[in-house]
Amino acid sequence: MIWRRVPNLFPIAAAVLAVNAPSLIVLGILGACGLLPVSLAVIAGAAIFILAALVVARPVRDLAIVRAAVDALSTDQGGGPLSQWTALKLVWPAGGLWRAIFRLDRLWRERVHAANEQLSAAEAVIAAAPDPLILLNQRRQIVGANIRATALVGATPERADLSVALRNPSALAAVDAVLRGEVARAVDFTLAAPTERQLRARIARIDRPSADGAVAVLSLHDITELKRAEQMRADFIANASHELRTPLSTLLGFIETLRGPARDDTEASERFLAIMHEQASRMTRLVQDLLSLSRIELNEHVIPKDRVALDPLLRHAAEALELRAGERGMSIQMELAVGLPDVLGDHDELAQVFQNLLDNAIKYGRPGTSITVTADAASRPPGGAEASIASFVSVAVRDHGDGIAREHLPRLTERFYRADTARSRELGGTGLGLAIVKHILNRHRGFLEIESTPGLGSSFAVFLRTHPADAVRGVVI
Repeated sequence: MIWRRVPNLFPIAAAVLAVNAPSLIVLGILGACGLLPVSLAVIAGAAIFILAALVVARPVRDLAIVRAAVDALSTDQGGGPLSQWTALKLVWPAGGLWRAIFRLDRLWRERVHAANEQLSAAEAVIAAAPDPLILLNQRRQIVGANIRATALVGATPERADLSVALRNPSALAAVDAVLRGEVARAVDFTLAAPTERQLRARIARIDRPSADGAVAVLSLHDITELKRAEQMRADFIANASHELRTPLSTLLGFIETLRGPARDDTEASERFLAIMHEQASRMTRLVQDLLSLSRIELNEHVIPKDRVALDPLLRHAAEALELRAGERGMSIQMELAVGLPDVLGDHDELAQVFQNLLDNAIKYGRPGTSITVTADAASRPPGGAEASIASFVSVAVRDHGDGIAREHLPRLTERFYRADTARSRELGGTGLGLAIVKHILNRHRGFLEIESTPGLGSSFAVFLRTHPADAVRGVVI
C-alpha cells in the first residue's frame, strides 16, 4: 500500500521544526539573556516540540501519503489511487485535497477515454473510406493516410512533403492555397503511373487541428471512367456523323429515285434495293464496331485478371471463320506450340482480337492462298517497353496478300484509317477493326507488331502476358 511506503519521519520533523521555530528562537533568546533559566527554557522547548509533533504529525503524514498517490497517478502505475478505506482515514486538509484530486483524475481519465474513442472512430472511418485520404499539417507534410491512398501514391517516409507522393503542380498549388487560408479547393489532374488515371483532388481545412498536427484533408476521387465516357460520347458523335454521312446520303438518293423516276422500273428497283441493303448493312456494322470500341475504352484502365487458354480460343476463332475463308478458296493453317502457356486476359475480348485479325487476313489476302496462325512462348516482345519484367506468348496471323506500304504501318490502328479506302469499303470494312485490337491490347498491357512486304503479304503479331502460374521458367512476372 502507498501509505506504508511513505517516508514519514523526515516530512514530520521538517514540519514540526518549521512550526516550532519561532517559539524555540524566543526561548533561546530568553535563556541567553538570563531572563529565563536555561533548564526551564529547555524543558519548555521540549514540551512545545512534543505538543507540536502530536498536532502536526498526522496531517503531515497524510499529506505525504497524498503526494505519493499523486506521483503514482502521474506515472499511471498500477495500484496508484488510494484505497477507499485509506482515503476515508485521511484527516484535514489531506482528505479534502485527495478527494478533489481524485475527482479531477477521474474526470481527466473519462475525457481521455472519450478522446481515444473518438480518435479510434475517426481512424476507422478514414481507413474504411472508399477513396484515398491524406492528412496534412501546416507545412504540407503527410501526417496520415489510409490504405487506399498508400496503394495509389505509394508508401512515403514519416512527415514527408506531399510532393514526394503527389508530383502534380496543379494539385500541390491547390493544397498550398488551402493551407494559406482557403476553406476548400478542388482540382482535376492526371496521374501517369502506374497506369494513366484521371483524378479529382478535394482539399479542405479541418476546423480543429488534430493531435498529430493535421490541419487539412486531401481526398482523391478516380474520375477516369467519367472522363472516358465524356470523351467517348464526343468521339462517337464525331465519328458516327462522319462515317454515316455517305451511306445515309446514298440511301436518301436511292429512296428519292425509287419514289420518282424509277417508281415503275422493276429492274432498277432490284438493283437499287441491293445497294441500299449493302449500305444499311455497312451502317449496322459501323454502329456495332463503335459501340464495341466504346465499351472497351471504358474499361481500358482496368487490367483483366482471368486465366485464358489460347489453344482452344484460337482454334475456335479459326473454325468460326473457316466457311468465309472457304468462299474465297482460302484455308487457315494452325501452327500452335505444344503446351502453350495460358495468358492473363478477358476471354471474349481476346476472341474479338483474333477474329478481327483473321477477318482482315481473309479480306485482304489473295484468293486461293493460305492464312497461317502461329503461337509460341516469347521471352520478350520486340521493342517491348516492359520486356525485362514479364514473359509473353506471341500469336501471329500471316496472310499472302498485296501487302501494305511502309508509310501506312504506324497509322493502321487509328480509327477509320484505311491504307486503301475504296477497297476497304468495297470489302465491307468499317476502319475500326485494328483500333479495337489496339485498345483491347492496351487494356491487357500487351503489344501489337505489324510487318508487311508489298506484294508478299502481312503479319500481325500479338504479344500477351503469360499467366503467373504458367510463366516461362527463369522469367520474372
